[in-house]
Amino acid sequence: MTTGLPATGLTISELAERTGVPQATLRTWESRHGSPRPCRLPGGHRRYGEQDVALVEEVLRLRASGLSLQSAIARASAANAAGARHEPSVFAGLRRHHPQLAPYVLSKRSLLALTRAIEDECCARAERPILFASFQRERYYQNSRARWEDLTGTAEQVVLFADFGESPAAERSPALIPVPKDAPLSREWLLVCDAPDYPACVTGWELPGQDQLPDRSRRFETLWTVDPVAVRDAARICAGLAQAFRPTVDLAFGDRWAGVPPQASPDLRQAVSLFNRMVGYLDTAQRP
Repeated sequence: MTTGLPATGLTISELAERTGVPQATLRTWESRHGSPRPCRLPGGHRRYGEQDVALVEEVLRLRASGLSLQSAIARASAANAAGARHEPSVFAGLRRHHPQLAPYVLSKRSLLALTRAIEDECCARAERPILFASFQRERYYQNSRARWEDLTGTAEQVVLFADFGESPAAERSPALIPVPKDAPLSREWLLVCDAPDYPACVTGWELPGQDQLPDRSRRFETLWTVDPVAVRDAARICAGLAQAFRPTVDLAFGDRWAGVPPQASPDLRQAVSLFNRMVGYLDTAQRP
């Protein structure tokens, strides 16, 4: 189990040094234009990834070509978001773009309990959420099919991943997305609830070498978050994967993603940090 929050990523001074853009200018871009969007540690300190370096450098290139600052930031941010959509895995994408998220190793029993809590609190209570879920195997989805049929009735759209056979092309919600056996997503457990009022995401990467373990004892390296920015990035990755695996899928929520979601508040980050540690300890206590 990871017991602390790693201070990985670049500080704002390191980003300024890498790009040549002063720290005060980077803060102004963030406050006025919403980009670059740093990850925040519990103490409020900014952390940036390599994608932020690329974004700032692209803004500088576009400015040099004659674009206004606002247009340059908008175009560079759109290209950055498109890059996130082409991630092969939600777990890997969140680790790359949000290095402040701490991974915890959980048993499937604990991961299932965490997922059910998000389904009950976020998916069921959010106002017309966009939902994504990955079950790895179709039989796991069938075990929860009645539950997901209820969630589908209140959602804007539901997109489900598993080793499904070919599903009807006209089916819109839930959209069943067959995942190839060699795709990284086939080893991933996933739930994303993208909603302005109850955003949440949990994703688990199944550790290798567990073929002989009982199903509920399988262990996953797990990330979860209620940060609206991270949840939106996870949703974009899911949308990209859905379109890659099933190009005919009808994803009718483009307008919902036109704006930039707000950053999580310091109080929310502190509460999440405490919750993370509690879940980790509870999972450890349940192990034989």
